[in-house]
Amino acid sequence: MSPSRTLPTYLYSELASHNTEKSCWITIGTRVFDVTDFVESHPGGGDLVLEYGGKDVTEILKDEDSHTHSEAAYDVLEDSFIGFVATPKVIDATVKSSRPSEIVPLPSTLDGIVELEKNGAADAVPTYAATGMASAEDLSKETDLATDYKTHKFLDLNKPLLLQVWFGGFSKDFYLEQVHRPRHYKGGESAPLFGNFLEPLSKTPWWVIPVVWLPPVTYGTYIAREGCSSALQEASYWLFGLFFWTIIEYVLHRFLFHLDKWLPDNRVALTAHFLLHGIHHYLPMDKLRLVMPPTLFLVLAIPFWRFAHTVIFWNWHMATAAFCGGIFGYICYDLTHYFLHHRNLPSYWRELKKYHLQHHFMDYENGFGVTSRFWDRIFGTELAPPPTKSR
Repeated sequence: MSPSRTLPTYLYSELASHNTEKSCWITIGTRVFDVTDFVESHPGGGDLVLEYGGKDVTEILKDEDSHTHSEAAYDVLEDSFIGFVATPKVIDATVKSSRPSEIVPLPSTLDGIVELEKNGAADAVPTYAATGMASAEDLSKETDLATDYKTHKFLDLNKPLLLQVWFGGFSKDFYLEQVHRPRHYKGGESAPLFGNFLEPLSKTPWWVIPVVWLPPVTYGTYIAREGCSSALQEASYWLFGLFFWTIIEYVLHRFLFHLDKWLPDNRVALTAHFLLHGIHHYLPMDKLRLVMPPTLFLVLAIPFWRFAHTVIFWNWHMATAAFCGGIFGYICYDLTHYFLHHRNLPSYWRELKKYHLQHHFMDYENGFGVTSRFWDRIFGTELAPPPTKSR
């Protein structure tokens, strides 16, 4: 059974009542399994299963004096997986844990928050079902690669990722659930994407962006001056292009990079999604996959060049000035994006950093602004502040 973002969370009191032949549930850690259909066919007898109905069986499954269960037995259990349970003891343990597989997914209106003080954990930090994380710091906690693959059965970070997505046979729902649960590759390095000579093409240091794009922007701004009546006129069109970039940034991030709901359920679409933006949410702290490779941005820039000269059709030079302002906006966007992930910043950018990292660890379905939250406020996708601890 593939994990789902919509799996429910059960109260411990509810779980305890499922201890009969008609409805028998067990837990392993935070995970709930409905083993009703397995009671009669259990090799050790149904009474043994019912004895642990509504209880956690983690230790008994490992007890050699009772019966050590094989990996095959655990695989059978996976077919009975129905959701999660949150108890004060488990919440306290998972909040302190650095292992994503131990973090409790707790559903709510933000697809993952619950007020933990109701369960007697007033000082606990909320955990988010959509990402399995509780704070920005979790994004940098190194993932146990072997445990992660064994637990989630998604991608093996020790092997090239792209072919695994292509040949994985993942459903769209399972893919989206997993790709938005951030991992952190060992040592903060880059996980293999292609695993061959194409690997360097997938990596772009942040400084490549200004080196590649500032010279053409400067030159374009210079030649645009020739067809403008004054420097003020050129500056007006250039600044218009810069402002227009902010809406382009929002639209691209929301409706192209996060085309999740409308994504076709096939491997071509999932692989394209992974290449375009999925890998960034899967490995958000990868320094070499935070800015857009120049070849990819060139593909996106060509339509915008044509768009600018179609809209401002009456003057080629003014259109060029606007286009250059827009490209400068892109440069600011990509550098800002990198610095939000990997630099200590002045006060304004510190707030942006908190906001953007919330998009990664809390709620990836909102918070699409990177250089500002202006358009999020206009279109109603602004992130709510994270819940604070109760006092």
